Amino acid sequence: MRNRTTGIAAATAGLALLATGCGLDGGGGGSVDVEAGSIPTFEELEGQTITVGSKELTEQLILGQIAVQALSAAGADVRDETNIAGSENARRAILNGDIDLMWEYTGTAWLIYEGQEEVIKDSREQYEAIRDRDLEENGMVWIDPPAPMNNTYALVVTQETADTYGLKGISDFLDIPADERSLCVDTEYHDRSDGLAQTREDYGITTDDLSDSDVQTMDSGVVYTSVADGECTVGSAYSTDGRIKALGLKMLEDDRDVFPIYNPAITVKEEFAEEYPMLDEIFGPIAEKLDTETVTALNAQADQDGDDVADVAKEWLVEEGFLKG
Repeated sequence: MRNRTTGIAAATAGLALLATGCGLDGGGGGSVDVEAGSIPTFEELEGQTITVGSKELTEQLILGQIAVQALSAAGADVRDETNIAGSENARRAILNGDIDLMWEYTGTAWLIYEGQEEVIKDSREQYEAIRDRDLEENGMVWIDPPAPMNNTYALVVTQETADTYGLKGISDFLDIPADERSLCVDTEYHDRSDGLAQTREDYGITTDDLSDSDVQTMDSGVVYTSVADGECTVGSAYSTDGRIKALGLKMLEDDRDVFPIYNPAITVKEEFAEEYPMLDEIFGPIAEKLDTETVTALNAQADQDGDDVADVAKEWLVEEGFLKG
């Protein structure tokens, strides 16, 4: 996803600061002090530097900061290399050893990194499929359990647009008059094989129905405001994004059950997992608490309220008792 100094975006390369148990500082968030609550501490982690990465989306930055703070509380020195631009760059960073640990989505790894065509609609089956294949093919370990939250694709419209054209599901897209159809999408949804191309195919939206010139590509955050402001009729979205509710947008139902499952889990290289077997104990209880409602609310704190992602992460970890306040 990113390009650091050997792969990470130049904007974050200068932020690779060591974060010990207090005074965390790094790529994706500000500086916070942490003290272990229910997170166990391990003598084996003392003096050990672990590099945490994440993708650049708000949710990934929050998850990255949760990992940074949890590991620091457990006793490790943590290098914050979150905020890598793009899934492929982030994946490359962990495979190359530029980072040690990151949250990855089951559907992304299965469909994009491994190039699988079968969409698995059961969360556990999807997790086990990518866990087994990624270990065999790439020596990657997926820490069990994955979080129950599902950040899948969505299409959104204003409530006024939905009411005007009677839109309930994505299959109603063609009920929008041809001269009113426009779609705003972010780069990943536009470019990825499980994004726009798959949506067109599964919902029968041809280029005659929606020409390429009627599809605008932009930053993911701008998509939401563009739809809310009427600059686009429909926009691509992520189902856990707090801006959907904050801007009064309506998420169209995936009424053909097309979109894959995207549950995040901690991923590390096999040798790293063997060296640090306590990762399950640190992250298992945290992952179990990260449901869709919770993560949507955390995203809204950052995107709508303007809170720093490190503060959002710490507040949640304290509320859940993982850290002391």
